[in-house]
Amino acid sequence: MALDAPAPVSLSLDERYAATRALSLELASPLSEADCQLQSMADASPTKWHLAHTSWFFETFILREQVEAYQPFHPRFEYLFNSYYNGVGEQHARPDRGLVSRPSLAEIRDYRAHVDLHVQELLARGVSDSVAAMVELGIQHEQQHQELLLTDILHAFSRNPLLPAYQPGELTAGQMGSLGWVSFDERIHAIGAADAPFSYDNERPQHRALIPACLLGDRLITNSEYQAFIQDGGYDNPALWLSDGWAAVRQHGWRAPLYWNLEAGTEFGLRGEQALQLSAPVTHVSYYEADAFARWAGARLPTEFEWERAAVQQPVVGQFLEAGRLHPAAAVTDGSPLQQVFGDCWEWTQSAYSAYPGFAVADGAVGEYNGKFMANQMVLRGGSCVSSSSHLRASYRNFFYPDARWQFSGIRLAKDA
Repeated sequence: MALDAPAPVSLSLDERYAATRALSLELASPLSEADCQLQSMADASPTKWHLAHTSWFFETFILREQVEAYQPFHPRFEYLFNSYYNGVGEQHARPDRGLVSRPSLAEIRDYRAHVDLHVQELLARGVSDSVAAMVELGIQHEQQHQELLLTDILHAFSRNPLLPAYQPGELTAGQMGSLGWVSFDERIHAIGAADAPFSYDNERPQHRALIPACLLGDRLITNSEYQAFIQDGGYDNPALWLSDGWAAVRQHGWRAPLYWNLEAGTEFGLRGEQALQLSAPVTHVSYYEADAFARWAGARLPTEFEWERAAVQQPVVGQFLEAGRLHPAAAVTDGSPLQQVFGDCWEWTQSAYSAYPGFAVADGAVGEYNGKFMANQMVLRGGSCVSSSSHLRASYRNFFYPDARWQFSGIRLAKDA
């Protein structure tokens, strides 16, 4: 699948807005209207909802505030496509988004066109720095939903007995090198965003942290290495698991990563069912599985501070959405001590998702963006094969509940030095 490149930061604000909005429609283009209606679990949303909600964001936080006498596209869309902003109003129940067969996909496209017309007219007239910052937040928000659109439709297709491919095509295999270790000495390091062109509230304020000496694995853990964990009885040994993790294994019957078929030796992905690539990074594992594997391997997961301290020295290069592979790839040695820092798989850390010292919630409903989720979730770093490269940076903090498996989540090991 040849994708248009996500909007680079070198473009003007109006150009990046147009490119981001066009990419969402491009990602939905291989799907039928029936596909766009699917919601396979409460954590996922229909493609149609993603297309509408990202438009709702611009309409609610920009057009309603900045365009005099602005007329919303539909009076009930504020309710239907609000995700979790209680400061805006009531929301349609998340688990029931797949039941909203009306409006049609064509009407959602009309909604997007309506919002785009008014936002582009507003930008053409010129906007204040504060409004430009809100448009930038909307662009970054839509990039998050582009990734969710793909992971959500992957989960939906995995529930179809026909196992349809989002984008058919054979994946090329790579070579697997042995796992090495990169040493980092003890240091006080600046953590979080400072003067980046954009950062989320949960990346701020930048603060200093004492990071003990450690070793980090020089690449992500592969399918082959995870397969050895399975064959050694990893899912049958309670000594390897956190208590909640062992309960999840028993409750859900986990025996392998989410989309593996152990009997057939295959893995399902956006390109359909493929032979399991032993050299590729293992993905679609929960925090519990990542933690158990690390314990089995005689290691641990890195803290998010250890990860960021190492990543800040690396350029944001890797396997991203614009490459069109839509699946993690084997590490390729490029001379850097650390491989696959960005892209391929989100990397679980052992850090609980919480506020940085001095964190302050922004005024208004947009203050609900990240802060209110700072409980009971774990931090992931680095981005994935369906993240836009222009969306990522070393300070970026993703977060999910520890049992989540439908994202492209993988494993990098760490050790105390």
